[in-house]
Amino acid sequence: MNSRSDKIFSRVSTALMILLALICVFPIVLLFMSSITSEGALLKNGYSIFPEEFGFDAYQYLWFSREKILRSYVMTIASTTVGTSLSVIITTLFAYPLSRKNLPGRNFFAFFVFFTMLFNGGMIPSYMMWVQTFHIKDTFWALIFPSLLLSGFAVIMMRTYFSTNIPDNILEAAMIDGASEFRILISVVVPMSKPILSTVGLMTALAYWNDWMNGLYYLTKRTDLYTIQNLLNRLITSADFLSNNQANSMIAANIQVPSVGVRMAIAVIAIIPILVIYPFFQKGFIKGIVIGGVKG
Repeated sequence: MNSRSDKIFSRVSTALMILLALICVFPIVLLFMSSITSEGALLKNGYSIFPEEFGFDAYQYLWFSREKILRSYVMTIASTTVGTSLSVIITTLFAYPLSRKNLPGRNFFAFFVFFTMLFNGGMIPSYMMWVQTFHIKDTFWALIFPSLLLSGFAVIMMRTYFSTNIPDNILEAAMIDGASEFRILISVVVPMSKPILSTVGLMTALAYWNDWMNGLYYLTKRTDLYTIQNLLNRLITSADFLSNNQANSMIAANIQVPSVGVRMAIAVIAIIPILVIYPFFQKGFIKGIVIGGVKG
């Protein structure tokens, strides 16, 4: 009886997981198929998995605009790399002291981190602080600092991992051998914390890669600093942008700008690196989420 119930449960679970996987994959397939659908078919029939007419005008347009696309791609990679690296370093330096039970004022600092997850100063005070005090407007750092550099959730998750997965006797042994706290962190804690480091790193990288708010708010003149997401947003919200690019670079080729399909094509280009990189981090990502978020 139990064996039969286990088989039924296994089959139902498998079917459910396949269904959920298809639901997750469907938007990506629809996005790609829409990007290779002709502009006329998109305007006539809308988005479809099985397009009435294929067309590569969107990618041809991107090829003529390759300088803008390439520059925005470089800026996206640069901001994601720099931002993720700084974020992981700062988060680790913040979470490790919080994981030590002998830290003076440990509960106060932990509450301070948790408080920031519930309340913030709002958009206008934050904007005034970054622009008037730190003067990051129209600079590369506008893509790095606001909103994304430090996450209270990541700090708490990493602190929990340190507290529950780094044995105290190992830390005590390192202290007896004369290692400083910083040396213990670099030589003992970090090598033993690869799952949570990769988890926080991947979460932060996704946030930086998909961010367009910072560019929208803080890049008003330096459009050369636009990331791929800012460029996509500009294509969606500004028909003049498409018209100007058509006038500048495509009249000679006598090609109509595919204003609908090009949005899908740029979105496809934007998600390709994430689709390629994620499988390599999946194991550590899941392990870090489970251990860092459930225990403690």
